Amino acid sequence: MEKISFVNDYSEGCHAEILKALIKVNYTQSAGYGLDDYSIKAKEILKKEMANDEASIHFVSGGTQANLTVIAHLLRPYEAVVACDSGHINVHESGSIEMCGHKVMTVKNKDGKIDLQEIAKLLLTNNDEHTVKIKMVYISNATEIGTTYSLSELEELSAFCKQHDLYLFVDGARIANALMAKDNDLYLKDYARLCDVFYIGGTKNGALLGEAVVFKNTKLAKGYRNTMKQHGAMLAKGRLLAINFLTLFEDGLYYKLGDHANKMAQEIAEALKEKGVSFMCESKTNQIFPIFSKSVAAALSDRYELGIWEDLDEQRAVYRLVTSWATPKEDVMRFIKDLKEVL
Repeated sequence: MEKISFVNDYSEGCHAEILKALIKVNYTQSAGYGLDDYSIKAKEILKKEMANDEASIHFVSGGTQANLTVIAHLLRPYEAVVACDSGHINVHESGSIEMCGHKVMTVKNKDGKIDLQEIAKLLLTNNDEHTVKIKMVYISNATEIGTTYSLSELEELSAFCKQHDLYLFVDGARIANALMAKDNDLYLKDYARLCDVFYIGGTKNGALLGEAVVFKNTKLAKGYRNTMKQHGAMLAKGRLLAINFLTLFEDGLYYKLGDHANKMAQEIAEALKEKGVSFMCESKTNQIFPIFSKSVAAALSDRYELGIWEDLDEQRAVYRLVTSWATPKEDVMRFIKDLKEVL
C-alpha cells in the first residue's frame, strides 16, 4: 500500500480544471514571454481582485525565483533585506539572496513573525557608509510555522516601513492559506494597498507551477522584466503560468482550495488536542506542529510520511504535518484513527 504523505503541500500535480484549460489551448499559437492574451486576461482578473488598476503583475515559476528576482530588482548592491530568523530567504533558499549580492539580516521571530522593535535596533547600527543599508523588510504570510498576520499587524508594518523609507515585501507562497485562516481579516486588496510588492502563490495551492508577483505600481516594477530575463525567470511559454491563475481566480477556486487545505489540517489538530497532544505553536492554516514521541512516528512510518521540524530530545520531536488543496478527507480520517490507536 502506498504511503500517505503529510510532508508538504506540493506533492500533487495540479487541479484537474487547470489540466483541462491547458489541454484546451495546447495547439493554439500565442505570443511568448508573458505577452500573450492569456497573461493579459489573468492580470486583469487579478487587478480586479485586488482593486488596484495601478498594479504591475508578473508570473514566475516558483517562490525562490520570486524572492530572488524581487530583491535583486529593488535593492542596490550595498542594500540589505531584513527577515526574521525563520524566514524562508534565510533558511531554505541555499543563499540565493546573498548570491545576487544582498545581505539577509535577521531578527528573532515571535511565533514566526518579525519584530519591529528589533528592526528598529538594526536601523540604529546600520546607518552609515561602512555598513550595509537596510532597505527592505521581508515577511511570509502564512509564516513558516503556519501563523498569520492580522490586518492591524500588516498596517503597523506598512507604517513602520514608510516611516523609515523601507520596502515591504510579502512572500505569499501560502497566501491562500493565510487568506482562508479562520480568524483572518486580510484580503488581497489589503496586500495591494499596504505592501510595495508581494506575490500570490500558485505552486502550493493547486497550480501546476507559478507565482504571481505583484508590484504596487508600475514605477516600482520598471525594469523588472529585465531582471527576470537576467535571472532565467522569463518563461518563453509564459501562457503556461498565466492559465493557472486564470483558472484559479475565474470562479473563486483559489480560495476553495486554500480553505480545504486548512480544514484538513485543523481536523487533525482538533483530534490531537482531544488526546492531550501539545503543539509548538497555534496554527490555523494547513501546517500544524504537534509534539509527540519518536516511537509514535515510528509506529506510523509504514503507512505515513511525516516531517520532523525539530528534535527536542532523544525521545521526542516537533513534527510538521502539512495538508494540501488535494488531501482527501478519507486520508485524514484514516490518519486520525491510526494515530489515536498508537497514542
